[in-house]
Amino acid sequence: MTPALRSPDAAADARSGKGRATRAVILDAALTHALHAGLEGLSIGLLAEHTRMSKSGVFAHFGSREELQIAVIREYHRRFSAEVFEPALRVPRGLPRLRVLFENWLERVTAELAAGCIYISGAVEFDDRPGAVRDALVAMVADWHAALERAIELALDEGHLRAEADAVQLRFEIHGLILAVHHDARLLRRDDAPRRARAGFDRIVERWAAAPGGADATVSPSPAARG
Repeated sequence: MTPALRSPDAAADARSGKGRATRAVILDAALTHALHAGLEGLSIGLLAEHTRMSKSGVFAHFGSREELQIAVIREYHRRFSAEVFEPALRVPRGLPRLRVLFENWLERVTAELAAGCIYISGAVEFDDRPGAVRDALVAMVADWHAALERAIELALDEGHLRAEADAVQLRFEIHGLILAVHHDARLLRRDDAPRRARAGFDRIVERWAAAPGGADATVSPSPAARG
């Protein structure tokens, strides 16, 4: 069914400072729900109930279910970047930064085990469903992959990794460790999954390090992986 048009008053309120604050509240509720029930579990009506607003009030901020899903993907990506990527920029580039990126990523995935990861659950829901939601999800994941590959390339530029190392291949392998943690910890209830992922990351670094033990003295195996 085609949704009713937004009224001028509702649209104006959505653009105001109060409207932006209300939108943030709705978006936070939507993201919380999507982490547990997936993007397909979202609806205007559900959020109206959760936020104790009218459907028209929610609709003023998100004109369709698809628009809502895309907004949730972008908000998840914003928070992911703030927690995983941005803190790593304060670390010297090269292997030190790459290790912090991986550790931040692993910590976020571990914290999400009780709920879920939009990147992973969204892939299951939309990997074979062309459309705007899938496009938004692909764009966000591609953006993160590009950042990770750039961190690997900087490690190459700094001489921390051997020149023949393939940044795309290393990104693929590192991403695979995160997916394995999500699978083993959530499905199999394996408490040792994060430790094994750290050990896997250390092996990748050792295999491609420019010199035995790594090219930078600040780069050392994760304590948790050694324990």
